[in-house]
Amino acid sequence: MTPPPPPTTGRRRTIAPGRIAFAAAATEIAGDAAARLLARYGSCAFDQAEVVVALGGDGFMLETLHRVLGRATPVYGMNCGSVGFLMNPFREDALIERLEAAQEAILHPLRMHAITATGAVDEALALNEVSLLRQLHQTAKLRITIDGTVRLSELICDGILVSTPAGSTAYNLSAHGPIVPLSANLLPLTPISAFRPRRWRGALLPSSADVLFEILEPEKRPVAAVADSYEVRDVVSVAVSEDRSVSATVLFDPDQGLSERIIAEQFTV
Repeated sequence: MTPPPPPTTGRRRTIAPGRIAFAAAATEIAGDAAARLLARYGSCAFDQAEVVVALGGDGFMLETLHRVLGRATPVYGMNCGSVGFLMNPFREDALIERLEAAQEAILHPLRMHAITATGAVDEALALNEVSLLRQLHQTAKLRITIDGTVRLSELICDGILVSTPAGSTAYNLSAHGPIVPLSANLLPLTPISAFRPRRWRGALLPSSADVLFEILEPEKRPVAAVADSYEVRDVVSVAVSEDRSVSATVLFDPDQGLSERIIAEQFTV
């Protein structure tokens, strides 16, 4: 079998003057940073940009990546928020040089196909994770099918999530799921506060897996499905699979690429 191409590259690019689009989170810090950068480097519309510079935190970076999903436009984040795992350090100087030397990480989203209690069908893409969460005080009750085979006939829990490798350091890690390198072609399946079976800690699935969640007792135990920040309530079934026909490109400073950050996160104490 021919191995897949690596998810990161170090090729240099050339950025033409005035072909940067800036996007800023709705905070004073991000707004002030955007104003200074605009005055110094100029800007253009999203659909004319060779690169988008996102100013904010990881949440705003995800919003920006959703705006460019399916386009060839890469996104370079600069941290004006808190955690900034997907961001580069904020500096005003030498922005063009940083953009031209940046490394690429190619991300493929998960596609969520949800059916609600009314029969409505809703789809959304997730770059971090698709999560199912209980809506009320009672735990959710789920059946899990992988590639047409029922793997868990009943899971009683607060919820469950399927994560991308890039998202494995986010909600997945907080739920005690494994961190997955970008090149591993694996998707963590992680329960949230599993009650029965109590000792089930989840699974690592191949990136080609088709995952189906069926909600048991949906009227008594309603469940919401969330793809990143897009929520669908009162679902009765949710299918999740990786969509490799869609991609987003994230840029990182040399030697600070996403693969390196994911590895380093596993040694953080």
